[in-house]
Amino acid sequence: MSQRAYNQLWADAQLELSRLLTEELPAEPPRPEKDRVVFFQRLAMLYVRYIQVFRHLEKVYDQVVHPQKRRVIRAILDGVMGRVLELKNEMVEKEFSEYHYMDDVLHDLKLKPADLEIPIPHYFVSDRSKELQERKTMLTDILKMVVVTERPEPLMAKDMSQEEAIKIIQVAERARQGRLRAKLNEESRNMNRMYRTKDPGSASNELAAVCIQKVWRGYIQKKRAKIARDEEMIFLGMAMNPKYQVPCPAEITAQASEACTRIKQEEHDRDYLMSLEAVTNQLRDVEGHDMSKTMKDQIRQWFIECRDATGSFPDYPDEDDGGSALIFAEKDPKQLMEEIAAKEEDESNNKPKGKEEKKEKGKRDKGKDAEEEEEAGLKMLPSAFLSDLELGNKTFVDFWQTRSESRNFNQRHEVELIKEEKRKVIEAEIRVQVDEQMRQELAEWKLAVDKDKGGKTKGNPKKKKGSKSGKKKKKEKDLTSDRTLGSLCQELVEQGLLKQANNVRLQDYLGDYSYLGTTLRQNDIEPMPSLSDVRQVLSLYAVLPLGSQVVHEKAPLIKAILMAGPAGVGKKMLVHAICQEAGANLFDLSPLNTAGKYPGKSGLAMMLHMVFKVARLLQPSVIWIEDAEKMFYKKVPKEEKELDPKRLKKDLPKSLKLIKGEDRVLIVGTTKDPLSADIKSLCKMYSKIILIPRPDYGSRYILWKQLIKKQGGKVTRALDLSSLAKISDGYTPGHMVRVIQSVVTKRRILQQANRPLTAAEFVAPLAKIDPVFQEEEEALKSWYAKTPLGKKRIKAATGKEEEAPTKGKDAKKKGKK
Repeated sequence: MSQRAYNQLWADAQLELSRLLTEELPAEPPRPEKDRVVFFQRLAMLYVRYIQVFRHLEKVYDQVVHPQKRRVIRAILDGVMGRVLELKNEMVEKEFSEYHYMDDVLHDLKLKPADLEIPIPHYFVSDRSKELQERKTMLTDILKMVVVTERPEPLMAKDMSQEEAIKIIQVAERARQGRLRAKLNEESRNMNRMYRTKDPGSASNELAAVCIQKVWRGYIQKKRAKIARDEEMIFLGMAMNPKYQVPCPAEITAQASEACTRIKQEEHDRDYLMSLEAVTNQLRDVEGHDMSKTMKDQIRQWFIECRDATGSFPDYPDEDDGGSALIFAEKDPKQLMEEIAAKEEDESNNKPKGKEEKKEKGKRDKGKDAEEEEEAGLKMLPSAFLSDLELGNKTFVDFWQTRSESRNFNQRHEVELIKEEKRKVIEAEIRVQVDEQMRQELAEWKLAVDKDKGGKTKGNPKKKKGSKSGKKKKKEKDLTSDRTLGSLCQELVEQGLLKQANNVRLQDYLGDYSYLGTTLRQNDIEPMPSLSDVRQVLSLYAVLPLGSQVVHEKAPLIKAILMAGPAGVGKKMLVHAICQEAGANLFDLSPLNTAGKYPGKSGLAMMLHMVFKVARLLQPSVIWIEDAEKMFYKKVPKEEKELDPKRLKKDLPKSLKLIKGEDRVLIVGTTKDPLSADIKSLCKMYSKIILIPRPDYGSRYILWKQLIKKQGGKVTRALDLSSLAKISDGYTPGHMVRVIQSVVTKRRILQQANRPLTAAEFVAPLAKIDPVFQEEEEALKSWYAKTPLGKKRIKAATGKEEEAPTKGKDAKKKGKK
C-alpha cells in the first residue's frame, strides 16, 4: 500500500473515533441504565468498535513514514489501547466474568470472530530493537561465562578389576563376530539369487500385455477421478487452490515493501530529531531576546494597571500556579488578585484531618454512592483516556485532515510545524527566567514606592509552602547501592533467577473461537473458555500494559495474574510469549528454583530486593512463579518440606505492594493444582485469575493440523483430522506435541510420498497417555467458583444480588411507617 492509502486509512479510523467520542461524550449526560443486560450490550458494542479502530491505527502507525504524523498517531493509539482496557475492566465488573461472548454484536457489525483478535503493536519491540539486542547479548555473554566456570573437570580413567575388563572385551568381541556372521549370510543369499534359474511359465505375450494394460488404465482412471474430485472441492470452496497455499509474488513484494518502509521510517526519524535540535537553537538565538523583552513590557504594564486599580502593587503569581502565565490570561487585575487570594485561603483551609473524621466521611460517601447506584442505575465509570483521545482527534482535524501535502511527496518532516511547537517550549523556558528577574524588580518597586507604609512589604512567604508537603513516605532501603546493574544481572543469571525467554509468540498459541458461548449462557450454562479467549485476555491484561508506559500508568493497574489449568495446556509457553511480545525480561521466582538459594531472612530480603530492583531498572519485566500453589500450601507434603516452598509467602506480597503505576513489572503465577493452596491467600496475591481449560473440538482440530505441519508432516485426505480431533477429547496441547513427535519422525517424513500419514498411527501412542478427565475439569471449575469473581458470578446468576437491594428498600419503607 502507498502512503496515500495509509493516510486514507488513518482518516477513516479518525472518523470512526470521532463518532465514538460523540457517543461517549454527549452534550447532556445520558440517563443511568437500570437493565444490566442492555448496559452490557452497550459496553460490548463500544468495546468491539474501539478494537476495530485500534487495529486500523496499529497498521497505520506501523507503515506511515512521516515523523510528525507518527507522533500524533502514537498518542491516539495509546489512548485507544487504554480505552479498550477500561471498557474490558468495566465489562468484567458488570458481567462478573473474565470471558465475554459477543456473537450478536459481531453479527450486527458484520464482523468475523478474527476481527476480535487484539493486535500486538509492532513498536513494542521495533522501537526498542537496539536496547533488546544489547540486553540479549549481555545475557548470552553472562550465560557463556557461567557455562565456562561450571564446566566439569576432565574425567579420569577409573580403576577396574580384571573380571570387569574381561567382560567388556568379551561383549565387544561377540558383537564383532555377530556383525561379521551377518555380513557373510547376506553375501551367500545374494549369490544364491544370482545362480537361481527362473521358470518362464506358460503365460503368453498377449496375457502379459493385457495384465499391464489393466493396471495402467486403472491407475490413469484413479488419477483422473482424484483430479476431478479436487477441482470440484475447490469450486465449492471446500478446499484451497494449491496456487494460493504458496506465497504469491504480490505477497512477497508487499512484505519487502513493508521492510523498506520501516527502514525509511528510521531514516526520516533521524532527520526529524536533528532538525528539532537545529530549529530550537535557531529560534532561541533569533527570537529569544524579543520574546523576553515583550514579556517584561507586558508584566510591567500589569504592575502599573494593578497599582492604578487597587492602590498597591500585586503579589507575583507563584511558580506552582503558572507564574506570569496567569498574567497573560484574559482577566482584569482585580479578578486576578481575587483568584490568587482565594487560592491562598484554600491552601490554608486544606489541613490534614484526623483518621476518625476521614473514616466517617468515607463511610458516609460509600453509603451515598450505594444509594445513588440503587436509585440511579448503572453508569459508565470515568475515563482517564477520553480527554487524550479528544485532544488527539482535535489535532488531526485542525492540522492534518485538510492539510495539502502535494509538495511533500517523500513524507519528510515539516519545519513550520516544528517552529510552531518549539516556540511554545522556548517561551516557557524564557518565562521562568523572566519571572525570576521580574520578582526582583517588583520587590524593588515596592520598596521604592511603599516606604511610607512602615516597610510592610511581603517577602516570599509562599516559599515555606514547599516545605509543608505532608508526611514523607519512607523510601525503600537500597541494599545494593554500591553495586552496578551489570554485576546484579550477572549474579541473578548465575543463580538462575534471570532467564532468557523462549522465542515464541502469542499467535503460536493455537486455538479456535468459542462459537457456543452465547448459546450456552442463554441456557444458563457457564461455558468453559476456548484457547482463543485465553490468548485475547492475556493480550489485554499483560502485553498491552507492559508494552506501553502511558497505558500502564493510566489504565486499571494489574500487578499479578494467575493462570490455572491442567498440565500441558501451555501456561509456561504463554509466560514466554508475553515476554517476547512486550520485549520484557523474565525473572523466575518459582519455589523449586529458589530452593536453597539466599538462605535465611536476610538472604531472602536481598534476593527479592535484587530481583525487583533489576526488574524496575530493566522494565518491562515479568516475574514468573511456577507452581504458585506451593507458596500457599494448606499442608506442605513431607517430600517438599526440605525445599521450604512457603518461604516467599510473607515477603513477596510486601514487594508486590511497592509496584506503582510507573513500574512496568508484572507477576505471573502458573498452577496446575490450585486446590492444594489456601484460596484466600492466593486470591489476595493475584488480582486476576485466568482459568485455562482443555482444548475444545475446534481448537483440537487446528492444533493437530498445525502441529503436524510444523513437525514436517503432510496433511492429506488419508489423514482424518476430524476423527482424530474427536477421539482426542480431554488431551492437552502438550499431549498432542508428544504424540506427534513420537509418530512424525525423520524416517516417517521420508516415507510420506509412498505412505501418507493416517489417523490410526496417532491412536496407539495417544492411548498410552492419561487424558485430563471431566472430573478434574469440574474440580477446577468448582474451585474457580470460590474465587471473588466466581462468587459474584454465581450471585448474579441466581438473582441474589438483585433481591438484596429490594429487601433493603422494603425494610426502609417499613421503618418509615
